[in-house]
Amino acid sequence: MLAPLVLAAMSAQVADALISRAEIKIAVANNTWEVPAGYEWGLFRESVLDQDRDRIVTKYKNAGNWITGVGLGPMPNITVADTPDDLGFLRDDHGAQPLTNYNRDSFYYGAVSIGTPGQVLNVDIDTGSADLWVQSGCTSSGCSSSQFRPTKSKSFKGTGKPFHVQYGSGSVTGSLVHDTVTIAGLTVKDQYFGAVNKPSEDFKGTPSSGLIGMAFSSIATSRKPTWFENIIMTSPKTSPLFSVFLTRGTARGSEACFGCYDKTKARSPITWLPVVSKTYWAVAMTGAIVNKNIVPVHRNIFAAIDTGTTLIYVPDALAKSIYSQVPGAKHMSAGYYTAPCDTFSRLSVALVFNGSPFNINMVDFNLGRIAPGSSTCVAGLLGLGNSFPDNLAIIGDEFLKSWYSTYDYSKGSRVGFSRSIL
Repeated sequence: MLAPLVLAAMSAQVADALISRAEIKIAVANNTWEVPAGYEWGLFRESVLDQDRDRIVTKYKNAGNWITGVGLGPMPNITVADTPDDLGFLRDDHGAQPLTNYNRDSFYYGAVSIGTPGQVLNVDIDTGSADLWVQSGCTSSGCSSSQFRPTKSKSFKGTGKPFHVQYGSGSVTGSLVHDTVTIAGLTVKDQYFGAVNKPSEDFKGTPSSGLIGMAFSSIATSRKPTWFENIIMTSPKTSPLFSVFLTRGTARGSEACFGCYDKTKARSPITWLPVVSKTYWAVAMTGAIVNKNIVPVHRNIFAAIDTGTTLIYVPDALAKSIYSQVPGAKHMSAGYYTAPCDTFSRLSVALVFNGSPFNINMVDFNLGRIAPGSSTCVAGLLGLGNSFPDNLAIIGDEFLKSWYSTYDYSKGSRVGFSRSIL
């Protein structure tokens, strides 16, 4: 059962992992990806990746309060049966939703049907937020994607209440409404969401009409249960978990599996990590390993597992410690670090969660050369800066492309990582 008080107390096991270097297992060799021989690093896409940083500035504006239990909204009283640790049998195409990889791994979106009859729109899949919102009634040039039309739905209901959420380089505003919402054959008949007439500029020119938040509803602006929380409350036969598989460099093949786990997407058993704050899907970050050298943390770090963020962000002090172990690394600006390009071919970096190491593929970790022909490349783990809590990390798609991730509401809530087939 998920109680209304959603800030989960860290178990003794997790607390020990946070402070004890002895808990860190240096089984790195089994999880290391080799850079293909002759692999050519691309160019650093500064403007695109700066947008990712802009998004997290507003997206995580309240994180410092939320992860300590301040300013949270109500959580529904959800009772679920415990799922087994081995999810090999949990495959059901009824809940499988194909995702499209947009603009070279910038974000991943899938189809949602809203209203009666259903209007199909594309939305980003985001485990780092908890509101569903789509463009509706927008006349600005920023609304270039398909929009939801309330007058075309027989089941639409307004609330007369405004909807407002910070996102990207600005804010998203509109009205709080409710209607039937279906994804991958799973339907909620009275789902609250934002009908947005002033979207963020981040969506201009993209095929996405909005976003579906998959974090805990304790951080929802609407103060309403998320779509998936409603699914597991109204469909007891649906397993209380969802899984996300992200491709690298190819538009097709990504998938969100609601109420299911696809073992064909993984090539290792699941390592389960307890959620330490039922706000984001936050797990305990207990250090890092660089070329088999342990980089410890000296306080509790909440690591938000976020499919709606492109890169990896950690506290400044931890970033500095990590890069002190990378040959030739230098601080660049805005949290970025650089290193000689040939260093990445010989580099191994693992993030340690609850005492277990998970390597990052260097193809993803290297963001590219700073200029054509340059021998200097930019690394994909950034320092968050002073405007962020010093106990927050954000783990985005750069990491998740290598790890098939599962988000389970049972057993006190937990996140599972299986090594991806990629």
